[in-house]
Amino acid sequence: MFDLIVLGGGPGGYLAAERAAEEGLSVALVEKRFLGGVCLNEGCIPTKTLLNSAKIFDYTKHGDAYGVTVSSSSLDHAAVVARKNQVRDKLVAGIKGALRAGKVKIFEAEGEIVGRGDGFIVSANGEQIEGKNLIIATGSEPVIPPIPGLKEGFEAGFVMTNREILDMTTVPEKLVVIGGGVIGLEMASYFNSAGSSVTVIEMLPNIAGANDKEISEILKKSYEKKGIEFKLGAKVVSVGKDSVSYELAGETVEVKADVVLASIGRRATAPKGIEKIGVEVERGAVKTDDKMRTNIPGVYAAGDVNGKSMLAHTAYREAEVAVNNIVGKKDRVRYNAIPAVIYTNPEVAGVGYTEESATKAGIKYKKSTVSMMYSGRYMAENTEYDGICKVLVEEKTDKIIGVHMIGSYASEIIFSAAMMVECEMRVSDVKEMVFPHPTVCEIVREAIFKLK
Repeated sequence: MFDLIVLGGGPGGYLAAERAAEEGLSVALVEKRFLGGVCLNEGCIPTKTLLNSAKIFDYTKHGDAYGVTVSSSSLDHAAVVARKNQVRDKLVAGIKGALRAGKVKIFEAEGEIVGRGDGFIVSANGEQIEGKNLIIATGSEPVIPPIPGLKEGFEAGFVMTNREILDMTTVPEKLVVIGGGVIGLEMASYFNSAGSSVTVIEMLPNIAGANDKEISEILKKSYEKKGIEFKLGAKVVSVGKDSVSYELAGETVEVKADVVLASIGRRATAPKGIEKIGVEVERGAVKTDDKMRTNIPGVYAAGDVNGKSMLAHTAYREAEVAVNNIVGKKDRVRYNAIPAVIYTNPEVAGVGYTEESATKAGIKYKKSTVSMMYSGRYMAENTEYDGICKVLVEEKTDKIIGVHMIGSYASEIIFSAAMMVECEMRVSDVKEMVFPHPTVCEIVREAIFKLK
């Protein structure tokens, strides 16, 4: 019998197995497709590889703004995809090596919970394994709504999810993206740079979901300057053989497409047989507390499968908390300071409350919004100057409760802001900190000092 069985080899699963092995537990990891999960194979890392190539290509097209003349340049999409695969394969190999070094037993199979004996019993390709504890980390899958023609589009290869489009080796002339969330925006940004005519159709009146609305609007305008079209407040009503039809302001409009990306969101995927051990599931997600415990002692859930925060870095933290509680260490997840990033050019990053969520929660706040032009390095390295940094502070306590920004290096800067929120730092605390100069991260300090 294993001390722990982990179902799923994505960020939450493989890190849980690795941490548990470091604690001296005997661990079995069951993964049906590939180690690294969606993040490493079909999401976080592949998209960032593509977006980095697009950024380099964009610089060559506009080098004259920096005094650099590039006589000609082109983006070889097939070569970009090949590099993406190389990066992915190296990282997957690294994960596999770390797990083997920890003597984790890897089962390359779909795991199904079959019941209980002395522990929890899981079937993997017909082989039954048993564990004293169980961590469910089976992730999520794309939402595919019942839009007429959508299923047929998938079957014909005309409609794709992030999985298929990341392996496509040609650039479509016309790309329609259904959904203006993170995945849709990142793919829209890449294929726009690669030469596609891109249209994004979103039901909401804004893009980028729950991000700060002012920043979302700046991002939209930045995309529009590059030629991306947005149809907001629009509902897709059907998908044809070479088109998408949507309703907007009472009218039905058809837009032609060579490829359609369905990026409408993701939903948790609980493992087969979960009902056999009585684990509570709500709307497809496994219910957990802040210690990652389910309603069944000895059973935990981490990552997208619990539906709390569908981000790889959240899954990492949840995995560590689950393992710590298994081995008797007190630990819990705090969700108030988890940063989120959109890795387009410009980058968007935020942590904590937005103006909208703070207002909804009834929190009285003060805010400071400053232009990225307050940063000398930002000015030196950019020609578009519409980036901002916004800091929210609780009026009563002067604690920093949210930081949101759009501009270069936002993804790297946001961790320092997350520490401020996590540690409940006050404005006076940050004013005493020294920021390196010249850096873009100084923008946070500028915003802090603008607070009254």
